[in-house]
Amino acid sequence: MFKFLSDLAPKVIALSDRFPWAVPLFGFGSGLASFFLVERKQEFAQIIAVLILASWCWLLMEKSMHRLVRRWFGFQLPQPLFAYAAQLVHQESLFFVIPFFFITTAWNSGQAIYTGVLMAATVVSIIDPIYFRGLVPRRTWYFTFHGLTLFAVLLTALPIIFHLPTAKSYLWSLAIALLVTLAGVVSESTWRWWKRGVLVIILTGVFGLAGLWARPWVPPATLWLTEVAITQSIDDVNRAPENNLKTLSQAELQKGLYAYTSIHAPRGLNERIYHVWFLDGKVVDKVALEINGGREAGYRAWSHKVNFPENSLGRWQIHVVTEANQLIGILRFTVVAGTTTENLASPSSSATSSAAPMTPDAALKTPLMNLIE
Repeated sequence: MFKFLSDLAPKVIALSDRFPWAVPLFGFGSGLASFFLVERKQEFAQIIAVLILASWCWLLMEKSMHRLVRRWFGFQLPQPLFAYAAQLVHQESLFFVIPFFFITTAWNSGQAIYTGVLMAATVVSIIDPIYFRGLVPRRTWYFTFHGLTLFAVLLTALPIIFHLPTAKSYLWSLAIALLVTLAGVVSESTWRWWKRGVLVIILTGVFGLAGLWARPWVPPATLWLTEVAITQSIDDVNRAPENNLKTLSQAELQKGLYAYTSIHAPRGLNERIYHVWFLDGKVVDKVALEINGGREAGYRAWSHKVNFPENSLGRWQIHVVTEANQLIGILRFTVVAGTTTENLASPSSSATSSAAPMTPDAALKTPLMNLIE
């Protein structure tokens, strides 16, 4: 088996050199297929996510594989075989997650920076001169690239495979990516073992705290808004907003207001999200909502607010965030001193939305309604 791989490796490398566009094209195609499978066939999406994680497990055993093959079979696997395998895993992983992060990103927020970095990493992975000559020889940068890619993969795969809530998925993804990155950096160090231990402790603390601080800038890869509305009434039969308000008077505001959100999530995922009400950038209220994944059109939930400040004039925003404070989307409306209301007859998505993979139709869930007095 290993002898066969040893003979096959030069041929594979030669083909990839001859057709350099084939591997990234395959990765991009499989990534898009994964995204649509998550929407339509959850089981297939889980299989793809498992395969992606399995490829990472194999990649992390690179040095062990070299030693085992040399010890058991007496020959050395070609080093380019693992180099090209690593590039393929990076390409597959990045093209797998990019569709999710692209559609879940609130592009007018700091999340655009994180997704932009992922897109830049994708470009690096498909340009051989940059990847092999610029990145791979610089081992610290290489392992950082390695950890960044793994972090994005885990953020996407863990909720799909294990139905972990976003907050737990983030912590697990951060911890595993940090462990893998620091293990790689330390393994390349020539320092004595105790100095390397101190280095690991320091870097773990610094980058761990940085990762927790940066949570709002990382899109929730498996959640998106499918429909939003600011409305004064909800149709109880259809469980839908009866209008979508953009501008209203202060007198009309005091009658009460609903913030309606329909959120796409993978089947089996139970998630707590929050509606955070802002007036001119200041927090007024924070409302918790429990949602369940599985409905193609999204899980429908709303918060109802009837107690507003005496002076409520200004620009209002309702941030839809996860328990880990990751932004899902933003609803906006304006309160003016006049008496007229701008009323859109049919509600349409006006939020800065983030998105995620979804599942087939499931039984309609009864939304949770919170009343803020």
